[in-house]
Amino acid sequence: MQDDDLIRMANQIAAFFAPYSEEEAVAGITDHIAKFWEPRMRKQLLAIAAEAKGIDPLVARALKDPSLAA
Repeated sequence: MQDDDLIRMANQIAAFFAPYSEEEAVAGITDHIAKFWEPRMRKQLLAIAAEAKGIDPLVARALKDPSLAA
């Protein structure tokens, strides 16, 4: 999958959770990615996140959760 597509999809998840409190949004993003993204998608997003332009700050926070590295 293209890096831009992963970032776009992750940002769409963040947009869904935007009305929630910051902590709830980060938890929701983390939970969604952990449950519904296959491991290679998570691995690819984690690999590009630090250098990615345009990634939502809530997604960046969610990606720090160690549960997504598995």
